[in-house]
Amino acid sequence: MAKKIVVVGEVRDGELRNVSFEAIAAGKTVADGGEVVGVLLGENVSGLSETLIHYGADRVVVVNHKDLKSYTTDAYQQALLQVFDVENPEVVILGHTAIGKDVTPRLAMKANAGLISDAVAIEVEAGKPIFTRPIYSGKAFEKKKVNEGVVFATIRPNNIAALDIDPSRSGDVSTLTVDIKDLRTTIRDVVRKATGGVDLSEANVIVAGGRGVKSKEGFGPLKELADLLGGAVGASRGACDADYCDYGLQIGQTGKVVTPDLYFAIGISGAIQHLAGMSNSKVIVAINKDPEAPIFEVADYGIVGDLFEIVPILTQELKNSLVSN
Repeated sequence: MAKKIVVVGEVRDGELRNVSFEAIAAGKTVADGGEVVGVLLGENVSGLSETLIHYGADRVVVVNHKDLKSYTTDAYQQALLQVFDVENPEVVILGHTAIGKDVTPRLAMKANAGLISDAVAIEVEAGKPIFTRPIYSGKAFEKKKVNEGVVFATIRPNNIAALDIDPSRSGDVSTLTVDIKDLRTTIRDVVRKATGGVDLSEANVIVAGGRGVKSKEGFGPLKELADLLGGAVGASRGACDADYCDYGLQIGQTGKVVTPDLYFAIGISGAIQHLAGMSNSKVIVAINKDPEAPIFEVADYGIVGDLFEIVPILTQELKNSLVSN
């Protein structure tokens, strides 16, 4: 039975990402009564430690360092390896995010340990964690476990439910001083495209558009619908290639993999590359004028018709419903 689990929280723009709380829930499952230790890296991130405890961490280790203000592979790797030397965990869990996908394989390699990436479910059998992960672009699933040594794992956002927040929970918060040196990369400035709204990878509702939206302006009604539902806007690669939107919105095999509660596929034909990024959504609603579009084969609900007529009607009906309630 695993006795100590280290969960690395991920901070973005001064706030913890939701996947951090999901990783704690995963850690509690794996610990099976053992200790879950949250780890925070950054500059002046101590104020976030109590939030990790409220979501289930037993204690938190904070690493404040100027070179951790923005993510770089070298700095995070050096800091986390020093944390592991002190904590000696049996399992390490991170989110399957851009950061998790980059640093976790390097950590596992340095520790000469096994890595299971992109887990969507976890169970414990005979004291060992068993991870379920998708293969073949989500067409099948496999169960994997590491028989010996430290286990490194990343979990896909929006698949393992976070525990209910409990503000009454308390736990020890400590700081660890690390030595970071010989960095090959430093961040001088961070410039982001201001997309606003909900983080696509963690959104519970996604309204995605394809080539069928026909233009940048065609995404306007989709954004209105997404805002109404508290969701995010996504896109197929075809829409991105046509310069209707930024590639940061791309969902699919070469874009983001998402698993929202509700996914609208609007003007999207349903190419296999796109399905690989969204087919595990809990409920899929497809709107397309082609009744033979492949997207209808995976959709839970399908509407055949002109999206420029249907989306405004759907948006207005939702507005009416919200007003009446």
